[in-house]
Amino acid sequence: MSVYILNCNKNFCFFFFSYQLYNCLTMKKLLSKLIQAETTAEKGELAAAEIISAELGRSGIDSRIDNWDGTRANITAQIKSSGHKSALLFACHLDVVPPGQESWKHPAFGAIESEGKIYGRGSTDMKGGIAAIVTAIGEIANSGTKIEGDIIFFGAAGEETDSCGTKRFVSNCGGLPEITGVVLTEPTDFEIITAHRGMLWLKVQTFGKTAHSSTPKLGVNAIASMKSVLDELENFKIRFEPHELLGECSMSINTIAGGEAMNVVPDKCEIGIDIRTVPGQKQQDIINDLQKIFAKLKQTNPQFEAEVSIIREVGALETDTQCDFVRDFCSVTGINKTCAVGFTTDGPHFASLNLPVVIFGPGKPHLAHKPDEYIDIADVQKAVKYYKNIILKFLS
Repeated sequence: MSVYILNCNKNFCFFFFSYQLYNCLTMKKLLSKLIQAETTAEKGELAAAEIISAELGRSGIDSRIDNWDGTRANITAQIKSSGHKSALLFACHLDVVPPGQESWKHPAFGAIESEGKIYGRGSTDMKGGIAAIVTAIGEIANSGTKIEGDIIFFGAAGEETDSCGTKRFVSNCGGLPEITGVVLTEPTDFEIITAHRGMLWLKVQTFGKTAHSSTPKLGVNAIASMKSVLDELENFKIRFEPHELLGECSMSINTIAGGEAMNVVPDKCEIGIDIRTVPGQKQQDIINDLQKIFAKLKQTNPQFEAEVSIIREVGALETDTQCDFVRDFCSVTGINKTCAVGFTTDGPHFASLNLPVVIFGPGKPHLAHKPDEYIDIADVQKAVKYYKNIILKFLS
């Protein structure tokens, strides 16, 4: 009798190990496919959306791909429940930044596995998080576990550029059930993020008058005008109240362009300014202060002309850490501390729906957007377990 029990235990252990190994291999295959999809803004997100749709379909989960402009795409899936509890929304972004000009140890979109890591652009930000939540949802569906609230999965286009996908989703989400909270599976190295700075991208243009470069006094040099702007910005301080968690607002001038030819006085020059804001700041106040600088320069030089326009704006995120959703989230993960970060996500767009938002996922944030980006396979596996526990805590 005891021998029979021992053999049963051995068989069970073998089956369990084989099941776990199969799930790990499936997860790694999904992650590799997502990296290889090369979802830069130039190539779009459609390939990744189709990969996810196929993976969910293997677990009997239907999904809807919202496709526009040829290659741009969102994907949404809703796993139905008894409806006795509010739904839980897991959100991610399908796009990645380009690999850049620096050389890579491994091909940027090769999804090479080495020493327990998978390398590739987007592995950390945030294909690892996508692979983990899709795997977790699939495992729950395959297990036949009954849930009392719907699981909603959303993958967005364009988070790295203009948040076009999330804006599109938020403006057309009227048919969704009541949602208890939103989990962004961004890379946080398993810290629970409840606050981050906002983003304000501005374009400042100066205008002049063309002339032959042999007679520059007959023209107005827009680059020279921009130099005056840059000199003023050197000492420009943005007005703000320091935030307890997020600290200070920051400003960085990151792009400049001007001139058409070596023998033509330029009539236009522009710079791009990246400003990271804190809660409570009004973006219009920043623009008004810049316009005051232009007016000052105009008084000194009547030929000076400039304007400022918004390229992209995302508000700051600040979720109440004492709300039930955050408290329950901390309880199920066993992580009692929440954090704030300087980078920006699509979170504020979801928060505009009056939903609590937390950011929680695998991957080390400092690896994002860098050459030889990678994610530890063990971290993706760990994320699968976390996401399954979170789903079961909130929805069963």
